[in-house]
Amino acid sequence: MDDLDQKILMALAADSSTSVSRLARRFKVARSTVQARLERMETNGTIAGYTIKLGDVALSRRIKATVLIQVAPRTSAGIVIKLKAIPEVEMVATSTGRIDLIAQIACDSTEDIDATLDQINAITGVQDIESLIHLSTKFDRSI
Repeated sequence: MDDLDQKILMALAADSSTSVSRLARRFKVARSTVQARLERMETNGTIAGYTIKLGDVALSRRIKATVLIQVAPRTSAGIVIKLKAIPEVEMVATSTGRIDLIAQIACDSTEDIDATLDQINAITGVQDIESLIHLSTKFDRSI
């Protein structure tokens, strides 16, 4: 990956909707050059996809929670697959210590959070969960 690839990635990280033409003009290269580099980075897995960033209005309508999940031995992989199928589950990470998995969920209401927690708790191999409702975001570097 060279300097141009890095610049393209940084520009797309800041605004994933930036057009190929705009990137080409910004970096003073041919449109076909940018397109070829994007295709190469998509093929080799450097770029896994494009996304949008929700504004404050959209984000404020979702209630988020962190769910700490303890699982039975050797069941993590299957549980992760089942968690991935639940649309409200935004992220799952492994952890050390007494907690095996950490999930972040986002729902439209507390009733939806309750239903999602019930879904997670019903997965075979889940031994215990603890939920932490996010009250207010002081800062978020991922946005």
